[in-house]
Amino acid sequence: MRIDGHREGERLALTLYKEQQPVGVCRLRLAPGRVELEEFFIDESWRGRGYGSFLLKQALHATGGFSACSLHAAPPPESGAAAALLRKFGFAPAGDIWLRRRAPDPSAVRLTHEFLASRLAPGGFFIDATCGNGHDTAFLCRLAGPEGKVLALDVQQKAVAATRARLEAEGLASIARVVQADHARLAQFAGPASADCVVFNFGYLPGADHALFTTPASSLPALSAALDILKPGGVLAACLYSGGPNGGGERNAVEGFFAALPLERYTVLACRFANWAPTAPLPCFVLKKQSKNAPFPLPSGL
Repeated sequence: MRIDGHREGERLALTLYKEQQPVGVCRLRLAPGRVELEEFFIDESWRGRGYGSFLLKQALHATGGFSACSLHAAPPPESGAAAALLRKFGFAPAGDIWLRRRAPDPSAVRLTHEFLASRLAPGGFFIDATCGNGHDTAFLCRLAGPEGKVLALDVQQKAVAATRARLEAEGLASIARVVQADHARLAQFAGPASADCVVFNFGYLPGADHALFTTPASSLPALSAALDILKPGGVLAACLYSGGPNGGGERNAVEGFFAALPLERYTVLACRFANWAPTAPLPCFVLKKQSKNAPFPLPSGL
C-alpha cells in the first residue's frame, strides 16, 4: 500500500494504491486560511477495510491537520459511512458544510513553525539544516510555495530517504533539494546572504539509532555558517534538547553561542516553558539585523 501525491498550484491530489492498483483518491484545495476537501473516493470493492481512514489521515497529515492550527472543510457526506468517517477525524456539521478545527497545545516545534509562518513570505529560499524525517522540510516547502525553494540536509541516509518519501507523498518534491551532508558543511551548499531562513532541530533521528546525535563539534560551525548565509532580516530557528542520549552539553554550548552574539547585529529569543521540566525542548530564534556579517567566531578548541 502506498500513496502518491501530486500538487498543482493550490490543489493537492493524493492517490492510494493497493497491489499496484489505484483504489482511492483525495483531492484538496489549499484555500486561504483553510483546506477544502473537494473529492474523496474509495473503490467500492475496497470499502469497509480501513482504507478510507488511512487515506483521510494521510491527507490531514499532508496539510498540517495534526501538526499545527488548522481548518479543514468538507462537503456534506452522502452516506452514513461517510459521515462516520468525517466524525472519526473531528469533522462536524456547520451550516451547509462540515468543518474540522484544530488548535493544539503549544510545543517547541509548533511554536517554531508558527513564528516562522508569521515572518516568511512565499517565494523565499529556506534551509532545513537537520531534516530528520522531513517534518520541518515539508513545512518549509508549504511556506515557500511553487515559486520558492528549499534546501534540506542530513548526515544520515535514512533521514534523507525518509524526507524524500515524505515530500513525494505530499506533492512537494519539486520545491526541495535533499542532500546527504553534515550540517557543518552548510556553506558548501548556499552562498552568503542567500537564505531567508535556516532551521535546526538538534538531537537524534526519531526511529533511528539514538547513539547517533548532533554535537557542538558540528553544530556550532553549522550555526556560524547559517548566520553568514542569512539575508538581512532573515531568521535562524533552532530547537534545543537535553536530558536524552546527548545530555545537556550541546544545549549549553548553543545557548552560550547565542548569548554571545553581538546585539548590534542580532536579536536572540529563547522561549522557555516556565512550568515544564528543565529538560523541556527550548525553541530559539536569531533575527539578523544587517547584511554585512562575517561568520561569528567559534569558541577556541573546536
